Amino acid sequence: MKIKYVAILTSLSIALTLSSCGEDFLYKAPQGSIDQGALANAQGVDLLVTNAYANLTENDWGASIFNWALSGMYGGDANKGSESGDQSVLNEMEVYATMATNGYLNEKWNWIYKGSKRVNMALQVMNDASDMDEGLKTIRKGELLFLRAMFYFEGVRVFGPYIPYIDDSYTENDPKVHNDKDIYTNILADIDAAIGALPNKPSEAGRVYAWAAKALKAKILAQRGDLATAKPILADLLTNGSTASGKKYALANNMNDNWDSFKDNTSPESIWEIQFSADGPNDNGNAGMSLCYPHNSGPGGCCGFYQPSYELANSYQVDANGLPYLNGEYRSKPSHTVKGPNNEEFLTIDQSIAVDPRMDFAIGRWGIPYKDYGLPDPDWVRRYTDGGIFLPKKHVYSKAEGEADLGRSGMYGGWAPGSAMNIQYLSVRDAMLLYAECLANDGELSAAIDLVNQIRTRAARDENIIKNANGQPAANYKIATYPAAHAVFTDKATCVKAIRMERKLELAMEGQRFFDLARWGGDYMAAELAAYVDYEKNYINKFGGAAHLPASKTMFPIPDGQIQTMGNDENGQPYLVQPDAWK
Repeated sequence: MKIKYVAILTSLSIALTLSSCGEDFLYKAPQGSIDQGALANAQGVDLLVTNAYANLTENDWGASIFNWALSGMYGGDANKGSESGDQSVLNEMEVYATMATNGYLNEKWNWIYKGSKRVNMALQVMNDASDMDEGLKTIRKGELLFLRAMFYFEGVRVFGPYIPYIDDSYTENDPKVHNDKDIYTNILADIDAAIGALPNKPSEAGRVYAWAAKALKAKILAQRGDLATAKPILADLLTNGSTASGKKYALANNMNDNWDSFKDNTSPESIWEIQFSADGPNDNGNAGMSLCYPHNSGPGGCCGFYQPSYELANSYQVDANGLPYLNGEYRSKPSHTVKGPNNEEFLTIDQSIAVDPRMDFAIGRWGIPYKDYGLPDPDWVRRYTDGGIFLPKKHVYSKAEGEADLGRSGMYGGWAPGSAMNIQYLSVRDAMLLYAECLANDGELSAAIDLVNQIRTRAARDENIIKNANGQPAANYKIATYPAAHAVFTDKATCVKAIRMERKLELAMEGQRFFDLARWGGDYMAAELAAYVDYEKNYINKFGGAAHLPASKTMFPIPDGQIQTMGNDENGQPYLVQPDAWK
């Protein structure tokens, strides 16, 4: 059984103890909350730890752990989709005119500090739990420190490293902390402590364990730009690490094993999964992704958001040798898929253009079987003039999952769809490509490209080729490994380009893209996003008015409401200061 992150319905806020002159009623815990003393035992700590995990399954779309809006869409993997009047808060973000009043940013900020508060409360109460086994206490503390590191890591990926760090040493309910320090040091201290406290194999799938903590540390270091320190951690992880169920880490032969509720917690590629479920009234079906399903008659039936971009779809074009275009050449070529003339056909696919088969694994398009549903219908797109003609696919539940009640419409709030499919927050495919970056950074080009070629070899396997009902490939698929004579083996710059392109293709629509662009540097990010905007406006009119994000904005602005709420210190200085790029 996988652990289910079920939110605790009873309030777990700690009653404030008031000091006065002997008035007994002032010392009584208020009704509707649980007194700290009542939780200072093994059962109470277990509830609080579960409550900290439950923050991972946040309902707010802006706070989604999948980062579909704040990284997938913002990084150019996808357009907002839907139509302009729905969730209009995303319209400004999509065309790089984001404001500090954007509600999605406030949701993410709240999520970070709500998660931190839950962790800190559990740590504080744990110190007084005298009936708790010391060995178990050490493990639970490791889990909590991992979660706190992850919550703040999510914070620095979105808002940059200058945000308040609040740990369990703060006992007041609403601490005032300046954002004048880079908190990467604090995050790394937490994850190091977690590594030392956690076992190599968890007691239950879904709980964090030492190998997952090592993978998270490497990811944190890579985001910080410290590939040299990440390198030995990733080498150890990929050589010696094993999954929560004890399998040696490896790529799954079938890519679908990583996106299938029936295969949750079983893939050798899974380092750590966020757990979701679909059990009737207590379902927890990834509400943060509930907008991001095909519309109308499609699976989920709502709401047509998170449509893959033309730029992403066409980046899967390959040359005559089955290799990707590393210098953006595909942007000057015709699109492999276009809207049909005069609306007589919704979609026209140019079968003369060869594409990487992973395109139709990550992206849905008409004329190509969509999982086990058969051919998708044009009404699955809500409005093609707003979002384009492509469909999200990886995270969408299959027909078989739907028939098993592992995905359905109306799961969230009685109207929005959801799925029991877990999300691999940490995966072998991600770790392999991060390690390839580390190797290339040190000039070990052959070893780096060997990892890329392993991933490309997996993609070429027969079970990963989308086929029509007659058993023939559904499109002109072509993919090859880099041959020994290719420049990637001798030229570092070309090798790095190949690794970065491989991350784009392999991790497409997984909420990674903007974070990758940002960590590769402001100039690189700005150039890639400018090319994305300039390409997309050939197909979707709204991008004609889109801005080019400047190189300085590798982070989002701090929500304006948070700055106002935090206020000023006793010297009149604001606790929260907006990054210079957003002033």
